[in-house]
Amino acid sequence: MTETYLPDTFIENAWYVSAWDHEIGPDALFARTLLGKPLLFYRREDGGVVAMDDRCCHRAAPLSIGRKEGDCVRCLYHGLKFDPQDVCVEMPGQERIPPMARVRTYPVVERDRFVWIWMGAPDLADPSTILSFFWHASPEWAMKPGYIHYQAHVQLVVDNLLDFAHLSYVHPTTLGTARNAQVKAQVEAIDGGLRITRWALDDEMPPNHQRVARFEGRVDRWQIYEWHPPAFMRMDAGSAPVGTGAPEGRIAEVAMKFRHTSVQTPETTRTAHYFFCQARNFELDNTAMTEAIFQDVSTAFAEDRTMIEAQQKILDATPGFRPVATVHDQALNMARHLVRKRLEEEVRTAANPAASGVVPIMVAAAEGVKS
Repeated sequence: MTETYLPDTFIENAWYVSAWDHEIGPDALFARTLLGKPLLFYRREDGGVVAMDDRCCHRAAPLSIGRKEGDCVRCLYHGLKFDPQDVCVEMPGQERIPPMARVRTYPVVERDRFVWIWMGAPDLADPSTILSFFWHASPEWAMKPGYIHYQAHVQLVVDNLLDFAHLSYVHPTTLGTARNAQVKAQVEAIDGGLRITRWALDDEMPPNHQRVARFEGRVDRWQIYEWHPPAFMRMDAGSAPVGTGAPEGRIAEVAMKFRHTSVQTPETTRTAHYFFCQARNFELDNTAMTEAIFQDVSTAFAEDRTMIEAQQKILDATPGFRPVATVHDQALNMARHLVRKRLEEEVRTAANPAASGVVPIMVAAAEGVKS
C-alpha cells in the first residue's frame, strides 16, 4: 500500500457514526454521504432506523427524493418500492420482479444518541464493539449535540485533535492558555487505541472555563482523552482550584468536570462529518449554561475549521508535501500508524478471506473513559 500524507482509502470494517438520533425524523427521508457512498436513512413504523444505498437499482435515481410508505421507500422515478431488507416488493407494470432488483442495506445500531452504521463486511458487524459515550444520554450529565461539515480530509481533523499544543495559538480566547504549547502530553497505547494525558498545574483558567466557573483563581487543569480508530475521541477534562488534590483524584465540589466527544466520519476524500458535544456534571438544569458551553465549543471548532480547511487548500496545491515533525506530533503519528495497520489488514483480508484468524477488527469496546 502506497503511503501518502492524506490516505485515499478508508477503513470499512468499523462502526461509524452516521448521524445524531434527532437528525433522522419519524417521517422524513434523510440523505448523507459516508465513505464516498450516498446513503438513505429513514425510520420504520417501530422507530428503528433503516440505512440503504441512496440509489434505485433501476436507473440510479436517488431514493432520498422518493417517498416513505410505511416501512418501505418508493422511488419516484418509475415507482419501484423497496422494503427494509433491501428487496424490491413492487415494480409497477410487471408482475414478476427480478431477484436482482435489490438495494443494499447496512447494519445500523442506535446507542448513546448516535446512529451507528457498519459499511464493511456484514458478517463482521458486532454491536458489542461499539464504543461507549454514556454521557450523551445519562441524567447525570447535561449537553447539547453539535455537527460540523468540513471541507477537508478527515485525517487533518484527527491530527488536530491529537495535538492540543495548537490551543495556545488557534484558540487563545476560547479553549487555550499560553501553557498549552509548553505541556508535553503523555501518550500510551491502550487496547486498539491511545490514551493522551495532559496536566497543567497552577495554570490560569482557560477562557471557556472562566465563563461558567463557580470559583476564581488559578487552577489545576486536566485533559485526559482516549482515541480509537477510525476517528473517535472521548475526553475527561476539567479545572479544579489549584492545590485541592485533582492530580491525586480528589475533585473539589466546585471543580468543573466535563466529558467531551469528538467523532469524525469521512464523507469523501476531501470532506468530513464532525459530531461533537461538551457535557458537564454540574448545574444540570441550567439551560442557559448548556447553550453558553455549546456556543463556546462551536466558536472554538469554527477556529479549527478555518485553519484545517486552509491547510487542505495548501496540501491540494503541494501534493508531495512531507511534514517536519515536532515533539507534539507523537500521538498523531501513532494514530496514523494504527489507521495504516487497519487498512493493511483489510487489504490482506480482501485478498485472502480464508486467512486464519479473520475476526472483526474494530477494537473491542472497553468501558473506556469512566464516570
